[in-house]
Amino acid sequence: MASPLFRRAVVGLVLVLAGIAADAGRAQTLVELHVMTSGAFTAAHLALAPEFERQSGAKVFTDTTTIGSGDTSIEARLMRGETADVVIVDATTLDRFIARGLVVRGSREDVARSSIGMAVRPGTPKPDISTVDAFKRTLLAAESIAYSASVSGVYLTTEVFQSLGIADQVLPKSKRIVGERVGAVLARGEAEIGFQQISELMPVPGITFVGPLPPPIQRVTVFAAGVGTPAKQPALARRYIAFLASLSAATAIEKTALEPAAVRVPGAVAERR
Repeated sequence: MASPLFRRAVVGLVLVLAGIAADAGRAQTLVELHVMTSGAFTAAHLALAPEFERQSGAKVFTDTTTIGSGDTSIEARLMRGETADVVIVDATTLDRFIARGLVVRGSREDVARSSIGMAVRPGTPKPDISTVDAFKRTLLAAESIAYSASVSGVYLTTEVFQSLGIADQVLPKSKRIVGERVGAVLARGEAEIGFQQISELMPVPGITFVGPLPPPIQRVTVFAAGVGTPAKQPALARRYIAFLASLSAATAIEKTALEPAAVRVPGAVAERR
């Protein structure tokens, strides 16, 4: 007859093996949600993903955080058919993705509105950009300017500089930043002033945030989410998008210097093309 000690050891081993089997089973059934998001919404997404994981039991993976260009851009990865359950970019880009069949038609939901801001490298006094004239003087006085390769940079270099009549003086000393945030370039001292969505400038340590562009030349960009055509979890993707667009996500989004789409601001004018 087996001793009580032996029986307890056997029972313990059975329980351990059962636990291992249960863990393996859970690992096999773990649902993964893959999200491709532009930099402007990255901080909000990373803040909200853990709560969605708790609600859904799924694991949220962030696959990329830039629109950009080249082989690592969101568009290039979608073109290659990489898994993207949720795609979050500016609304203009998302609409283009939908037209090209990269995002599911009818799945778009606006999630936030974003404004453009300016920052300076460490140790640089804050210049005055409170008015359009002051902003123009700051641009002309700057030794070097960095701007995003995304929507804010396109707007500045193709519309704002021209409308101010200073494109010829400003563009030669301006640099388009690809593959990293403008703030990182400023932090290394490689540019005197820089422009990007405020939500992308604020998280960068070491730089000094100056403020938003003056209201007459500010461009508020709508950011939207949609279900990627190569989605493996389309139903879960729609659930996450609805969560991002809901009032319950508004506080977390506001903390990242964005305006939640769920909160309508009276009189606000936003770009939605």
